[in-house]
Amino acid sequence: MNRARMLLTITGIAAAVLAAGPAPCAELIGRLKYGGGGDWYANPTSLPNLLAFAREHTTLDLPEREATVEPGARDLLGFAFVHATGHGRISFTDEECRNLRAWMLGGGFLHVDDNYGLDEHFRTQVRRIFPDRELVELPHAHSIYRCLFDFPAGLPKIHEHHGGPPHGYGIVHQGRVVLFYSYNTDLGDGWESAEVHDDPEETRLQALRMGANLLVYALSR
Repeated sequence: MNRARMLLTITGIAAAVLAAGPAPCAELIGRLKYGGGGDWYANPTSLPNLLAFAREHTTLDLPEREATVEPGARDLLGFAFVHATGHGRISFTDEECRNLRAWMLGGGFLHVDDNYGLDEHFRTQVRRIFPDRELVELPHAHSIYRCLFDFPAGLPKIHEHHGGPPHGYGIVHQGRVVLFYSYNTDLGDGWESAEVHDDPEETRLQALRMGANLLVYALSR
């Protein structure tokens, strides 16, 4: 091959690579844009901070930030991990319930984090998605609390909304947690940038570590 033809070939390959853009990340991480009027967009710095922490402390192939996905969207099936939070009402249509169920039973993982005020509405909706399964509290010995960082007492307490300890509930399918619900802790607040809530650094670290556990659990099964 002469020099001119070689340069044309190299230029053509480079142009094709640039046109294609960067290689897509292996794992799609989402924020659930649900209906009902609740603030699904709460804690905007939380997931980018968690993803940065997890990239630093694990070998997971993670993006720099999440993508927004709706519960009835066809492309939900491409997401490995989806996070939902908020303070108010959350509701799904029948079609969205079917889509969420199929996605989770097919390998997806949904983390719902009560940002204070979500609990009553979420529990109603989860019964519609999984009428045949119970939302059960996971024992502290569950691998979700041990798969990366060790939490022998279960979920860490990040913010005080109600008295008493935090609780971690799950929907389990064939031995795998497909939905994890963190209640009375507010992990997402702990993932937010330090200046947002002015939490002690150790509190933020505990929240980020638990979030990394959720990612490792979800993406390694």
